[in-house]
Amino acid sequence: MANQPATTFRIARAGPASLAAAALGALVLAILAALPAFAGRELIQNLIFVFDMLALAQCWNLLAGQAGLISVGQQAFVGLGGYLLFALTIMAGLDPLLAIPLAGGVCAALAFPAALIVFRLRGAYFAIGTWVVAEVCRLVLAQVKQLGGGTGTSLPPAVTSGVIGIEGIKTLFDVRTPAARDILSYWVALALMAASFALVYAIQRSRRGLALGAIRDSEAAAASLGVDIASVKLSVYVATAAMTGMIGALIYLQKARISPDAAFSVLDWTAYVIFIVVIGGIGTIEGPIVGTLVFTLMQHYLADFGAAYLILLGTLGILIMLFAPRGIWGFVVERYDFTLFPTRRRLFVEQRREGENRRIP
Repeated sequence: MANQPATTFRIARAGPASLAAAALGALVLAILAALPAFAGRELIQNLIFVFDMLALAQCWNLLAGQAGLISVGQQAFVGLGGYLLFALTIMAGLDPLLAIPLAGGVCAALAFPAALIVFRLRGAYFAIGTWVVAEVCRLVLAQVKQLGGGTGTSLPPAVTSGVIGIEGIKTLFDVRTPAARDILSYWVALALMAASFALVYAIQRSRRGLALGAIRDSEAAAASLGVDIASVKLSVYVATAAMTGMIGALIYLQKARISPDAAFSVLDWTAYVIFIVVIGGIGTIEGPIVGTLVFTLMQHYLADFGAAYLILLGTLGILIMLFAPRGIWGFVVERYDFTLFPTRRRLFVEQRREGENRRIP
């Protein structure tokens, strides 16, 4: 009949809401890049911490949420990245900005022999194996006297003040050297955070992302379909090691002091990251954003309560796992079928009547 609407079907990843979210994300990124021009130093330092934790959370989420590799030893690459930064700047005389990507590259290279060990393990044994690797790294670096041994060491003022670009920032913003170093670290942290998002998003949209999902759900079924399980898992493990190493190098460039216990802290660089991903929504790109915001607000307002702060963190994590097992963002997706970073193709039903166009996902 003439009055009946014409129905067509379309398969696509992004809908109107996702495209609007992408435009908004680009605007937010541009605003964040310009923020040092009018923001105070305290806000800049707080945002550096937020960007670092968000990037670490995205890397762990890729391992656990997509590949099913539940690691509790990612602090190994944070610590290695930090120590490599110190070694390359103090002992080799490299500029810190050059040392950061080199630290990531060395961490990626070191991830290969580590993977040969931990990939022989499954489930809880894999998790324990990654923690043991981190502890071995801590014990080994505690013996390196040139880097302070067990007590650690600090970056010389000549290194922290001589980073490429600091003089230009001092002139541009009319600030002193410490504030200029914070601004430079802020921009590098923002770039690494954006790169971690791009890495995770690109992998999830690729054929390798489909392979990761298959491996996470059932390795036996994935292998029967021809998925090269060892190659896929290794590539993701190495990629996250490189990104985590660069983040660790930046963290300890900002701190300007390192010690084995701090650099390889399972609480600071793995437990908190797991908390962020679990409460935000494991397996989603948006989840770590939500989790980082919740964690940062709780740390800012509740850290003065001492041990009670950790109890509150644990209580929140338990409540989320009981009543929203997929995390806060996972609950939003289940209830409203809304996503900001679409990675899967979806069916859109388009109905047209007298010039109207209505899409029903």
